[in-house]
Amino acid sequence: MQKDKSSSGSGKFTPYVKAEITMKELTFKALFLGVILAIILGAANAYLGLKAGMTVAATFPAAVIAMAILRPLGGTILEENLARTTGAVGEALAAGAIFTIPAFVMAGVWENFDYLKSTLLMLVGGILGVLFVIILRRTLIEDETLPYPESMACAEIVKAGQGGQSGAKYVFGSMGLAALIELFKNPNGIQIIKDSVAGFFSFHISKISFVNSENKIVEIVSNTGDKVKALFSMKGGMYLQSPASSPAFLGVGYIIGFRLAAITFSGGVFGWLFLMPIVMFLMGNQIEPFALSHGWASMAKAAYSSTVKPIAVGGMLVGAFYTLFSMRNNLIGGIKRGLEDIRAAGESGSAKTARVDKDAPFGVVLIAIGVIVVCMVLLYQTFSHNWGSALLAAVVMAIAGFIFAAVAGYLVGIIGSSSNPISGLTLSTLLIAALLMVLVGMKGDPGVAAVLAIASVVCVVAGVAGDMMQDWKVGYILGGTPWRMQIGGMIGVIAASLVLVIPIMLLNKASVIGSDALPAPQAGLMAMMAKGIVGGVMAWPLVIAGMLFAIALILIGSPSPMLISVGMYLPFNTTFAIFIGGLIKYIVESSTKKKFRDEDEKVIREKMITVENTGLLLASGLVAGEALTGIVLAALVVSKINLKTLVGLPESFDGFWWLGAVVFLVLAFVLIYYPIKCVLDEGKK
Repeated sequence: MQKDKSSSGSGKFTPYVKAEITMKELTFKALFLGVILAIILGAANAYLGLKAGMTVAATFPAAVIAMAILRPLGGTILEENLARTTGAVGEALAAGAIFTIPAFVMAGVWENFDYLKSTLLMLVGGILGVLFVIILRRTLIEDETLPYPESMACAEIVKAGQGGQSGAKYVFGSMGLAALIELFKNPNGIQIIKDSVAGFFSFHISKISFVNSENKIVEIVSNTGDKVKALFSMKGGMYLQSPASSPAFLGVGYIIGFRLAAITFSGGVFGWLFLMPIVMFLMGNQIEPFALSHGWASMAKAAYSSTVKPIAVGGMLVGAFYTLFSMRNNLIGGIKRGLEDIRAAGESGSAKTARVDKDAPFGVVLIAIGVIVVCMVLLYQTFSHNWGSALLAAVVMAIAGFIFAAVAGYLVGIIGSSSNPISGLTLSTLLIAALLMVLVGMKGDPGVAAVLAIASVVCVVAGVAGDMMQDWKVGYILGGTPWRMQIGGMIGVIAASLVLVIPIMLLNKASVIGSDALPAPQAGLMAMMAKGIVGGVMAWPLVIAGMLFAIALILIGSPSPMLISVGMYLPFNTTFAIFIGGLIKYIVESSTKKKFRDEDEKVIREKMITVENTGLLLASGLVAGEALTGIVLAALVVSKINLKTLVGLPESFDGFWWLGAVVFLVLAFVLIYYPIKCVLDEGKK
């Protein structure tokens, strides 16, 4: 960050574009591009969240795409900044939406997605998220104790891009590669690439050894009698899968890094390779009659869903609250700052401020918040069919929304938007709302719907608030005008809200949400908790077992019970692919450090930043390319267009497994070669 070296010696921060400089910023082309990016990046992250249970920050690809498109059109750096701010909010809205909106269908409250209600929930949550952080912006943005790691990195990418090297070729190139792979890999496309290889390996135990009361080893063989055979002949097995040949999953693994990818994969190993064989061993004899007609692999998946997944839900529950508890000091600090900023914003409203300090009028913001809360009473009444419960729901939503907006904004300043624990914040709101609904007598589907509606708005508020604070920090560094960025964020929220339900509906029709293709772990957690508390339907023994498992992980110092539990919930081939992506990043970083080990620390740090940024752009492109192609293919399925039939492939053909291996080699080459090549080329200049 630059410091003003004026004679005053005040050390006041000087933005890249100084306050006294006037240039184009809030223009039609910047807003139009931002709206398109909000819709595209929002849809891509909705797809990724439903498949992998996590989203990736859109700030970096949005910044690069904005530079690549606006610069040839004569766009200024502030127009690029506004387009990025407007576009990146789509990802945050998607994160809030996919964690909660599918829960209405998964809980059985809706038979199909309700476009109008889903859109209104996202719209209200998104607008409130922007309004709340307008109040919080000044204190959080100007606090020099908050590092804003992702904001600083993005600002440096934009500054470097002013010299002509935007990195757009990496984003668009990897998007094209991922789109091509997905077209030939997706079951809804021209599937010639087998996504993964799986098989069920069965075993049969016909002899049991045990120690009797006289401390002697006794063996019972199953063929000694029909009764003994029925009791001691055990059938079991293990369901093994190769990693999914998915550009998006490898991209996610690369973005989150080896450590987090390995933690997530450990949950898959524990669930699929440890717990599942035990379940199959204990249930093998009961499952066998069904397995003869449906196949052991299908029955293994069904057994896993009914036994291990509830355990994973219990682990996620404790993991979410443990995450919040570990951040308790920061959470309390965020709440205090939010309350202080209400007074500070009012006191500074009448003072004359510079261009780079002007927010939207504080009075208008408060009025808008009040109007939205009143409107929410009307909306919640359509869920609960009870005015008292609707009023209570709106009050809970408003209070929790503001508190968690402050918390999300503060946490983003410390750990970045990608690590914003919005699922934990949402779960806290859901539990409070569920208990309140039970206390006021709301039960059944109306009560479940009201609880999920509260959680949906708060989840979107937290997601948008964190993302906006990160984006506005980038704008603060570059010299953007706050009130213009706030208008851009509001327009991005509105545009994404109106469209985002459509790809979710398409994906649900093409590949049912909650299935292996779209497991949606957070939405499953929200649905199970709301249904369990309000509706009284939950496999509590298994959920409690999962909670105790998470507590045990905490006691032994496990780094992330939440990620381990998410890994248990997701399909094994998904977590395996994410792990491969993290492993590739580890190889890239290790190779770079080894290559420049004789340089001083400053040079090594600069090289690592170049490698990090290049790899991040490549990985972001892989995620976006697969996700957008997957949504287009889902739309074709809904439109009754079968690409397999059009090209003459048999419907039962699911591709060649060896092409899946080729995909891994190609993606590994791209993610390893180009970041290292970029840093080597930089050294030649």
